[in-house]
Amino acid sequence: MDNKEQSFTRLVREHKSTIYAVCYMFSKDSDEIEDLFQEILIRLWNGYDSFREESDVRTWIYRVSLNSCINADKKRRRRGERVPLSVDIDPFEDTNDRALQTKRLYARINTLGLVDRAIILLWLEGLSYEEIGAVVGISVKNVSFQLHRIKEELKKSNL
Repeated sequence: MDNKEQSFTRLVREHKSTIYAVCYMFSKDSDEIEDLFQEILIRLWNGYDSFREESDVRTWIYRVSLNSCINADKKRRRRGERVPLSVDIDPFEDTNDRALQTKRLYARINTLGLVDRAIILLWLEGLSYEEIGAVVGISVKNVSFQLHRIKEELKKSNL
């Protein structure tokens, strides 16, 4: 394995959970999540040589992951409805109150539009307003405004 492959493999290992978190926000079907993950890996590999490290690698991975999932979601909507297969594992299977609250939160988040979903996901992942702005392509002030609006919308949601 050459140096590029080793470096890329290390990058994927370090950020695997981040990529899966983005995929999970856009689908609950395990096969579709795997397809999204593979698509993201292909896009990351294709863009790996041109990544100039002008931004943090984590920001770049989020941007590629979100754009890939958003594009896949748009394609799926154009194709029409599809019946999802059931996911064999449920990360929210735990019956404690915190797990149930988390499950409700993600159900509410899934009712949001694609960009709003991306913004709140990045915020929940602990990215700074500057990092969120860099990933989504909006100003820090706009990130603050959008997050406030999204949080208010989630509070009003009746799921």
